[in-house]
Amino acid sequence: MSQDLPETMHLKVIGPRKMAVDEKVKEVYLPGLDGYLGILPGHRPLNTFLGKGELSFGVKGSLQRIPIEGGYAHIFPDQVLVFVQFSEHEA
Repeated sequence: MSQDLPETMHLKVIGPRKMAVDEKVKEVYLPGLDGYLGILPGHRPLNTFLGKGELSFGVKGSLQRIPIEGGYAHIFPDQVLVFVQFSEHEA
C-alpha cells in the first residue's frame, strides 16, 4: 500500500443541463443503491450506480449537500466523476 496518498481529489458533479460542482474536495458521500458510500482520496477505482438521496462533499471545512434522484459515479484515487439527475427542488 502506497504512503503517497493524495490529500484531495477532484470532484465533478454533472447533471443533464449543468455542471453543479467542479472543485477539489477532501471527502465525498454518495447515496448508493444499498446505502451510502464514503469516498476519501486514494480510493480504489470503482463504478457504481446511485440511488435517491443526498450527495455531500467536504470542502474548506464544511459539508456541502446536493439532493439527487439517482445517477452513476466513476471513482478514481484522485478524481470522482458523478453523473446525476437532480431532485426537482434543486435549482
